[in-house]
Amino acid sequence: MVLLFTAIAVGCMHTLLGPDHYLPFIVIGRARRWGLGATSLLTFACGLGHVLSSVAIGLAGAFVGATLSRVQAWESTRGAWAGWALLVFGAAYMAWGTWRAVRRKSHDHWHLHPTGVMHHHGHAHESGHAPVHEHDHAGSPEGSVASWKSLTPWILFLIFVLGPCEPLVPLFFASAVSGTWHEVVLVTVGYSVATLATMHAVVTLMWLGLRAIPLGPLEKWSSTAAGALILVAGVAMVFLGL
Repeated sequence: MVLLFTAIAVGCMHTLLGPDHYLPFIVIGRARRWGLGATSLLTFACGLGHVLSSVAIGLAGAFVGATLSRVQAWESTRGAWAGWALLVFGAAYMAWGTWRAVRRKSHDHWHLHPTGVMHHHGHAHESGHAPVHEHDHAGSPEGSVASWKSLTPWILFLIFVLGPCEPLVPLFFASAVSGTWHEVVLVTVGYSVATLATMHAVVTLMWLGLRAIPLGPLEKWSSTAAGALILVAGVAMVFLGL
């Protein structure tokens, strides 16, 4: 039971101290104006892939009789790749957001529904294209499942699958050596649930907070800001080991 509680505590702290575990979902969800459901689904999918990939590495190491230091070396290599992948993704997303903002000219537009409900939305024009409407009212297509047709969720998922859960491997080996497979399962599940729950708690709180902050004319630069923050998180992973 001591290892189980340790796994839960370590999972929570590891997630909180690693901004890469939640920052990408928060800033991209805000920039793309995804609903909480779509943002939470992406967070869950990426978090689950993140944890299960390390479980698979741990099982493979135990199966071939690899030492703890050998498996940790594998995880360290994966961590370096994931950090660089997040860095490159952040830089690319920032460049795309900047290009998109420069091409777009927008102004506010009020719209009256037949039911008598009035709301306003952004009316954006891009060079050589028809106007693009970005609604702020409930039921917006930007918060729907349609947003999953873009490459962004899949790229994030692959990055998180590539990224290791470094603290899980020593806990996995400790429970395997000192206990039974029953204890290994408890430690793995405890760490995984703690990690996913912490990711969801932080993402939900920040989503609710950022949703209440109007950006006004700066709204069109939100994707640029999102890419810049993800780039910073990638730099922190690669050069600071966070």
